[in-house]
Amino acid sequence: MEWYSAMILMLGTVCLIMFMGVPVALAFFAANILGTYLFLGGEFGLVSMPLEFHLAISKYSLTPIALFLLMGEILLHTGVAFKAIGAIDRMISRIPGRLSVVSIVGGTVFSSLSGSTIANTAILGSVLLPDMVKRGYKPAIAMGPIMAVGGIAMLIPPSALAVLLASLTEQSVAQLLIAGIIPGILMAILFFAYVIIRCILDPSLAPTYNPEEDFLNNPISVTLNFGGRDRILCTYSGSNRQFLNRVLPFILYILPLFIIFVVVVGSIFFKLAAPTEAAALGCLAATFVCYMFRLFKNKIKITGIDGADFTWREIWKSLMETAKINIMILFIIAGSMVFSQALAASGATNGLLQVLTGMNLDVLIAVILMMAVLLFLGAFMDQVSMLLLTLPFYMPLAETLGINMIWLMVLMLIVMEISLLTPPFGLLLYVMKGVAPFEVSLGQVVRSAMPFVLIELVVLALLIAVPAVATWLPSMLN
Repeated sequence: MEWYSAMILMLGTVCLIMFMGVPVALAFFAANILGTYLFLGGEFGLVSMPLEFHLAISKYSLTPIALFLLMGEILLHTGVAFKAIGAIDRMISRIPGRLSVVSIVGGTVFSSLSGSTIANTAILGSVLLPDMVKRGYKPAIAMGPIMAVGGIAMLIPPSALAVLLASLTEQSVAQLLIAGIIPGILMAILFFAYVIIRCILDPSLAPTYNPEEDFLNNPISVTLNFGGRDRILCTYSGSNRQFLNRVLPFILYILPLFIIFVVVVGSIFFKLAAPTEAAALGCLAATFVCYMFRLFKNKIKITGIDGADFTWREIWKSLMETAKINIMILFIIAGSMVFSQALAASGATNGLLQVLTGMNLDVLIAVILMMAVLLFLGAFMDQVSMLLLTLPFYMPLAETLGINMIWLMVLMLIVMEISLLTPPFGLLLYVMKGVAPFEVSLGQVVRSAMPFVLIELVVLALLIAVPAVATWLPSMLN
């Protein structure tokens, strides 16, 4: 069989089965059975396939995926994430598009703690969108920032998808996690600037209102529960109580969360821990912070400020949700690795590589073509499927052309972030439609996301033109 016939057969089988609505993992398993039988020794290949599955998912480098997911689930189910967003809401005062800016800042903070794009969008949408609607915000400026900032979780560590990508390509997980920091922050700053400028040019998009709500003027009382009795330690009703009502939630709900970020990123950056160890430390730090919130809720009470729930029930929920997501990822990884082997054995990978290298492509042209293919696939596939279909071809080509792997993988993460917002199958478009507290068409959701897609394309172009934006920080690890 010619290499192009084998490639069409394998890729066509996966795509056809996925378009029939079959889960991604099962689509790859079906293609693997066909490819293994045809190209890897018939019945002998089928017998050895379970061993290949085991070898694919037993890699130590995949461990951070589950641990990063667990860290985000703990913060989500204990309610700490919601408290943090509320504290950010109090801190930001009178600026154009205030609540949209709150969603960008809050989403960026939560991205650095959860690594989950879906959780990020769902939380921000359920917490902030109803208030935006009540304040008269137009959907164009209300939904767009929430969806756009949700995707930043794919870049800023801890990113489960970055760990998966680095593991599949056998590159440094630590370097890829660190490489996403500057592009992620740059993207958040551009979102921030866009919202403010657009709301200044068209104030009707986000009607102004007085953020000095009644709670800001309330006296502040600090009560200590000792021996089952509440005892007031102090009461403050001075002229600066508005300032304290803004700052206290930030101190209590935001600053402790930076402990988690510092533990994870700091331990990797300063080479105190490997990514797996850093992820485990992050889970311990998240558990410790949530437990301290529980003590605060039970022992110390500050007027207008609540603690968070932290019981074995929340921990059990976090573990179960983590297990569900991680098992799905492992099934997909197992299927994809055997899929890559079958493609290589069929000659499809080498055949396509020879054609591309024979074209004498410039590195820049090759990278642009890779990103264009991913952008096209992103309109129809989920992110993991895009990776698994393209990596068997991209990695050999990148090695042949001498492309910096960390730079290429950051570009791929940005494209996959963009694909979350591109119709017809952009995942975050449907998440937003599901959590929106009003009747909204998919067309409205798409239109609200398009300006932010353009901003993400600008960042992608910047990183292609100036690779140092992505490679400078990880180079400090060497």
